[in-house]
Amino acid sequence: MPRIKPLMILPPLVFGAFVALAAFGMFRDDPESLPSALAGRAAPPVKLEPLAQNETFTDNTLRNGQIKLVNFWASWCAPCRAEHPNLEALAAGGLPIYGINYKDDPAKAQAFLDELGDPYTAIGTDESGRTALEWGLYGVPETYVVDGSGTILLRHAGPITQRIIDSTLRPALEQAQGR
Repeated sequence: MPRIKPLMILPPLVFGAFVALAAFGMFRDDPESLPSALAGRAAPPVKLEPLAQNETFTDNTLRNGQIKLVNFWASWCAPCRAEHPNLEALAAGGLPIYGINYKDDPAKAQAFLDELGDPYTAIGTDESGRTALEWGLYGVPETYVVDGSGTILLRHAGPITQRIIDSTLRPALEQAQGR
């Protein structure tokens, strides 16, 4: 009988590990969600520059007693354009939305808002990406539900669709109102 060398066992073990990881990923509760180390913690500081003549916001704004959304977006982001009507509908329903324009040309960002409308209660630019880094941004669009004390309750990476509003945002907003 041939002798089995230790290196001959390595490929099947590596393959088995990949299969186990794939199976774990397929059976997670929500494969679209990305983890957030900030959920349940105070919102990180915001250091933003104004965008044109729009009102900007500060850390104190995030702790003003109101439940709100903080939405990172950019004019060059196609999913941001797709989610924009849903943000406008939420804002029209009375939900304050604070926008952070991420690594964008300010003139293009303002043109985006002029074309599609401005759902934001206040907005600022994060040209350097420093604020996004503090918030743990994966990419744009990304939206956070923040309670009145400035605690992040939920993070959603990707565009806000009607399905996300119904299945994810509304329950988080209702939870925040019950606090």
